[in-house]
Amino acid sequence: MSRTVRIVLYILSILTIAGVIAVFIISGRNQSAEETMRNQPVVSTETQQPEAVNQLTETQQPEAVSQLTETQQPEAVSQLTETQQAEASEETGADEDDADETEGAQPDADRETTIIFAGDVLFANAFKAGYDANGIEGVISAELLEVLNDADILMVNNEFPFSDRGAPVEDKQYTFRCSPSYVTALQEMGVDIVSLANNHTLDYGKEALSDTFTTLDEAGIKYAGAGETVERAQELQIFEVNGMKFGFLAVSRVIPEASWKVENSTPGLFSCYDETRLIELVEEAQEECDYLAVYPHWGVEYQEYPEEYQTRIAEKCIEAGADIVVGSHTHCLQGVEYIDGKPVFYSLGNFVFGRSIDQSAIVKVTVSETGEVSYQLIPVYADGGVTYLAQDTQKEQICQYIEGISVNAAVSSDGVVTSEK
Repeated sequence: MSRTVRIVLYILSILTIAGVIAVFIISGRNQSAEETMRNQPVVSTETQQPEAVNQLTETQQPEAVSQLTETQQPEAVSQLTETQQAEASEETGADEDDADETEGAQPDADRETTIIFAGDVLFANAFKAGYDANGIEGVISAELLEVLNDADILMVNNEFPFSDRGAPVEDKQYTFRCSPSYVTALQEMGVDIVSLANNHTLDYGKEALSDTFTTLDEAGIKYAGAGETVERAQELQIFEVNGMKFGFLAVSRVIPEASWKVENSTPGLFSCYDETRLIELVEEAQEECDYLAVYPHWGVEYQEYPEEYQTRIAEKCIEAGADIVVGSHTHCLQGVEYIDGKPVFYSLGNFVFGRSIDQSAIVKVTVSETGEVSYQLIPVYADGGVTYLAQDTQKEQICQYIEGISVNAAVSSDGVVTSEK
């Protein structure tokens, strides 16, 4: 028993004795001290200490509870108010699991992990105007931002380098870059990982790409599909959440020139014009992960249906062990296809890209501890450089549109995606 509790109990004992003497004098009863003490609460034994603690002031009780033994604490805590119980739990270092065991409650039945995939992100003129004026809510609506931040893992396609260095690639129609200081926007969006395997991350040369690696590393954001070496560009990125491992590979089938391929020159991008290496990596990765995603940059811009090679690569990835394939690049929505019970989202279109996006979507994946997986398309659009959640009729129309261009997939009015029976 600690010194604090002994002092408290000693004081209580003195007060009890003093009260007895006062009653004896006032009532004039001729009781012996021994009989009187038998009728008073004795607080010095360990079994009675929790009750004694309950007689202290509200401020004293939580601290006194923390001084009791583990056996005594539950009984004493049960006599406190809810506010005092919380304070007592903090004092004893008890967590929710301990409380559940004390009360005989069962632990939470099943924890779920949520992953969100979004499409192409470009931090250019419209983005900078909105972000400089109103911060992240000048780019992403507050309602959509809450959805993004609630996810355990958020992945986007980073369609530009973070750098102030380099010169634009010659004879390229569109070249993009953004100052590294704007990486804060990705952090505020809740982005955990980006794909750098696309046709713009080398727009300003190798120095700018290297700056991008440094910027993302310093921001605590993982990147896939590019690197200073072949090994780094092809490296599996893993997150451990709720006791499960979630893996991500990124690759591009759209590269402006051969020198961008990391196999030809470093730093560079991982490509899959020959998908042999990609399939080998998928086979290796599925052994390390509970859930594996492949994020390819592919297809024809503004074409709503996938090319034959997209379907071929998707089939091989699923066969090799991928659980989901999510594409980017087309700047428009493409459909969903279930292959061997696994979904392929051929393209999610634009997410943060210019001032206006008529229709797009993000994918929310929910994975239970038992391995059950559900999918939901969340329709979005952009107006004035701000991306919003689609609502009501617009939401239903986007879901219907996606279902209409999909194969072996049903999309409900609220975006739930399932394989057709």
